[in-house]
Amino acid sequence: MTDAHSDTMADAHSHTPHSDALVLFGATGDLAHKKIFPSLYQMVARGHLDVPVIGIAFDDWPLEKLVARARDGIAHALGEVDETVFGRLVALLSYVSGDYRDAATFDRLKAALGARHRPIFYLAIPPSLFETVVRSLQQAGLTKDARLMIEKPFGHDLASARDLNAILHSAFPESALFRIDHYLGKEAIQNLLYFRFANSFLEPVWNRDHIDSVEITMAEDFSVEGRGKFYDEVGCLRDVVQNHLLNVLLLLAMEPPAGHAADDLMDEKQRVLKAMPALSPPDIVRGQFRGYLDEPGVKPGSTVETFVAVRFRVDTWRWQGVPFYIRAGKNLPVHATEVVVRFKRPPIDVFDPLAGAGNYVRFRIAPQVVVALGARRKMAGDAMIGEPVELLAVDDDSADMLPYERLIGDAIAGNKQLFTRQDISEEAWRVVAPVLDDPIPPPVYAPGTWGPEEAMTDFGPPGGWHALEAAPKGAPATSMSPTHPVKS
Repeated sequence: MTDAHSDTMADAHSHTPHSDALVLFGATGDLAHKKIFPSLYQMVARGHLDVPVIGIAFDDWPLEKLVARARDGIAHALGEVDETVFGRLVALLSYVSGDYRDAATFDRLKAALGARHRPIFYLAIPPSLFETVVRSLQQAGLTKDARLMIEKPFGHDLASARDLNAILHSAFPESALFRIDHYLGKEAIQNLLYFRFANSFLEPVWNRDHIDSVEITMAEDFSVEGRGKFYDEVGCLRDVVQNHLLNVLLLLAMEPPAGHAADDLMDEKQRVLKAMPALSPPDIVRGQFRGYLDEPGVKPGSTVETFVAVRFRVDTWRWQGVPFYIRAGKNLPVHATEVVVRFKRPPIDVFDPLAGAGNYVRFRIAPQVVVALGARRKMAGDAMIGEPVELLAVDDDSADMLPYERLIGDAIAGNKQLFTRQDISEEAWRVVAPVLDDPIPPPVYAPGTWGPEEAMTDFGPPGGWHALEAAPKGAPATSMSPTHPVKS
């Protein structure tokens, strides 16, 4: 019961037994409805799921109500429901209701598991309940040979991350823990990692001698959308930078892994993190969009940032002196996530003056999956005058696996490559710790702009931020077309 992704790692973990049941805590919740049940449906459709799925939650529902909610989530996510596939999913599904603080709930769970003794427990529940569930599983004698899968956030800061890890390790060894960052399950993130190490032309120039800067942008053109209370407890830095986008940075900066084992990849990520100095106030620009304080659930006078731009350093032989910039936020001009690795310009203008920045590699992660190379070519005519162009490859992602589909399948198979290890989680918190919870109100920016204009002046990569545009509709699979110089 492996998926296409896991097949590439088969030799590294073929000895690892698969989990023989999936226990989904929070089965009636929003995450299960919107993401998990559609992913389980897709796994069944591809033949990647054949173990019992036991839902567990506080709601006193009959199984039929959970089945109806699962169908609704699948229909909303995928557009249609194949009754044959859905019937196979329902045949795997059962439900246990009860209070997570009640030992009787876990007695019923043990009965539902029957003879299956290698379950994976998926905690799709608020982090405040993690300790309660872990203690109850341990007291019920359900943790031996089991695995545990938890959702981010993995703590609120370094101290709470360490506290959480101590709780988890009291019942499960690190080898049995699967910390989900769903961003790592995206096909585009996998493509970025593959492109880096599968193309030999990159390695000679992927270093401080040739690269001028690296920038990562996650722009959202919408507000907090009714999640004001949640967002006001985390802010942009905790919500997407410390985890999602820092993980992207690690994939760009890491050395080739020594082998195919999951720890080989994570070891290289850890080496990058250890070479990153902790942030200081000059490394960050924070902002808050106008109107945030009026959002339901937001505390009066909140100083939480809805926009952040951060400058990281990676003090290794390969990257010394190359700035890594990350910016992210709500109510920005476009909805897109992409990486731009910008190369140094030629030392001499042989023909015409080279306006703007030099060559670059651009990875569009969302909403389209794109790999582009920025170059220059001669314009038609007698004069030796050039223009910037992009060599563009656009992925048709219609057959791509859903991120949760990939991650749940990997966790069941025991493949930890796409999950977060304890030391990596804690090192990431160390890097951002000095700039968390700034009590000074961030400058306000107008919705639809790139953060607070004055604060962002002169803060960014040499030559300014790459002009991020909305994804074109109906783009060809490959193309070579004129583009515009990089601009702020």
